[in-house]
Amino acid sequence: MRERHVISQIAALTGPSSHPLLVQGIGDDCAVLSGQIADDHLVTTDMLVEGVHFDCRWHPAHLLGRKSLAVSVSDIAAMGGEARFALLSLALPSRLGDAWIAEFIEGFVSKLAEEQVILIGGDTVGGDKLVISVTVLGGVAQGKAIKRQGARPGDGIYVTGPLGLAAAALHLCQNQCFKIEDVAMSPWPNLLKALLDPEAQSAMGMLLGSFGGVSAMQDISDGIATDLAHICQASRVAAEIFADCLAPHPDLENYCRLVGLNPIDLQLRGGEDYQLLFTMPPRREPALFLACAAESLPEPQRIGVVREGAGIWLRQGGAATEITFQGYEHRS
Repeated sequence: MRERHVISQIAALTGPSSHPLLVQGIGDDCAVLSGQIADDHLVTTDMLVEGVHFDCRWHPAHLLGRKSLAVSVSDIAAMGGEARFALLSLALPSRLGDAWIAEFIEGFVSKLAEEQVILIGGDTVGGDKLVISVTVLGGVAQGKAIKRQGARPGDGIYVTGPLGLAAAALHLCQNQCFKIEDVAMSPWPNLLKALLDPEAQSAMGMLLGSFGGVSAMQDISDGIATDLAHICQASRVAAEIFADCLAPHPDLENYCRLVGLNPIDLQLRGGEDYQLLFTMPPRREPALFLACAAESLPEPQRIGVVREGAGIWLRQGGAATEITFQGYEHRS
């Protein structure tokens, strides 16, 4: 599929776009944004490289398209903002056929629709390996972006959903000779969805952005041991995580029991959860839980506390072990 055909297919699937800020979308040298913009701008970009961030042997094209957008939308959610526009650039090796490219595009477009994000441009080139670059533009009320800096001693540490599922799925795919045709038949659908088709916590991010009282936040892409370390480093504080507060998802617990892994290790050190990790005074919990109930969102789980000092510490069985920056690192 030649470059112009890829672009034409994307344009056909996305259709004409309408947004108060969009003057010109796909079809020109640049997109044009205009109008009265009262919000602060949010801009993020992610690059996914075959063999480093994903493996086409077990990642279906449709789901890879969806994930490619979700990971960038997750960054916008982590600032308490709303994703609005996206740009998609691809380096496509010749071995990928038209059917694979079409499935990838359809997956990407389906996630655009779910997140109500408008694709406004991008680029395609040939390459030796598949490289996906996505930029997402969003907005947040002026002065309301939630940053990593701001956590204070005494704040609770919260996560918005289960941890370690994607890490367990990665172990499954890498150690069980997993192939694409195995995805639909696997007895571990919750694990595989977390890795292959993650959900950005968009609604929760916007709720936390408007709620007030959240002192610091980011999404969990490299595991809490690393992502919480970023918050603590920026805020010049320490953090203590309580092992008995890390209730594992039943599928994570069952898989770890089957293959001899420790679920706590995957919850703390595994990557690509794309849940939100934030700090907040515990006295705000009742109000937050009421706000979540009003929006039919699950209650975040408190897993630790911010302390004075430095480093990330796991409290387990009366002993504290340092786990600072011991999360997942992508390697080629």
